[in-house]
Amino acid sequence: MPPLFLPTHVENQAAMAKYMRNQFEFLGVRSPERRLLTRPIIRESRQLDLPTLQTWLSYYYQQPYREYQYVAIDLAFANVKRLTPDQYAWCREQTTKQAWWDSVDAWRKVLATYIFEHDALQTLGTDLLNAPDVWLRRVSLTLQLGRKVATNQAYLRQAIQLNATDHEFFIQKAIGWALRDYAKTNADWVQRVLTTVPVSNLAQREALKAYKNTPNQSAGGSVE
Repeated sequence: MPPLFLPTHVENQAAMAKYMRNQFEFLGVRSPERRLLTRPIIRESRQLDLPTLQTWLSYYYQQPYREYQYVAIDLAFANVKRLTPDQYAWCREQTTKQAWWDSVDAWRKVLATYIFEHDALQTLGTDLLNAPDVWLRRVSLTLQLGRKVATNQAYLRQAIQLNATDHEFFIQKAIGWALRDYAKTNADWVQRVLTTVPVSNLAQREALKAYKNTPNQSAGGSVE
């Protein structure tokens, strides 16, 4: 079995659990320390055969402490370019388990990297668009964060339209986040979406934050 290598910091546990609304148990290891301690495990994971890597991913994600779930996601991301389709499907499934914004937004990076590495937006991306699970739909909305001119506008608009009337806070927040991010590249397109798609006031406020400090940079073409 892979090692359980993180320490316990009792003095941090209550505050970290409270930040996540006491939904999860914490060892009390803050992110900078966790990332530092995880580096040797990540290096080792890259040398593992894929069945053993899957054992590691499953083992860490089923641990009761939230920090080890973060470790599993970090390992998946470090090995994302060599994951099999079955391992991608496993990662997608874990996105809905013990789910909250912290794990979901971390899994998003794994799923997005895999999807664009395999040019699979029309298949795997569409699967996310049509998912009944709210967290997977959040991923569909934020899937293209940071892609700038490579953003597929049709996919982004479809994701927003499909979720525009969903009153779930994390969905509306994600709509605003996605629009705010893309407004830095194509502000005109985002303005058109805001005037033609009935998104919530929350989503609009989030989207419009991009216009406070960012000039119009129309490029044209096709958190919490």
